[in-house]
Amino acid sequence: TKRSATLPLLHLIQEDVGFISDETIEWIAQKLEIQPINVYEVVTFYPMFRRKPIGRRHVRVCRTLSCALMGGYKTCEAFKKEFNTELNEVSPDGEVTVEFVECLASCGTAPVIMIDEKLYEKVDERKARELSAQIKAESKVAPVR
Repeated sequence: TKRSATLPLLHLIQEDVGFISDETIEWIAQKLEIQPINVYEVVTFYPMFRRKPIGRRHVRVCRTLSCALMGGYKTCEAFKKEFNTELNEVSPDGEVTVEFVECLASCGTAPVIMIDEKLYEKVDERKARELSAQIKAESKVAPVR
């Protein structure tokens, strides 16, 4: 059925645009000949879909039990401090969004984070500061995507 294309379309659009807007929901509904509420239900059910833009770099910090026990919350605070931002917000320079996420599937190497699509293991506060410095250095030379 046409409705089954909702999830793949959402993934593709978010990968391309970075988030799912109201206009995107309307467009998908029109293309699939379903009601916009049917698309909205999918967007709001799955936590991986974002409803607003994020920074150029995306820092995801695992918050599940293994990572929490090994210092994931402190790691997350370090990233927030380094980029002068709150969770799920874009840093003042537009460069970074820090997000607390569910399991990143590397519990034995906790705490783990993902920067864009690259996984980093055993990220304590010190390593978080190092990675933040690397992101800041790269942002001075890299064009905005």
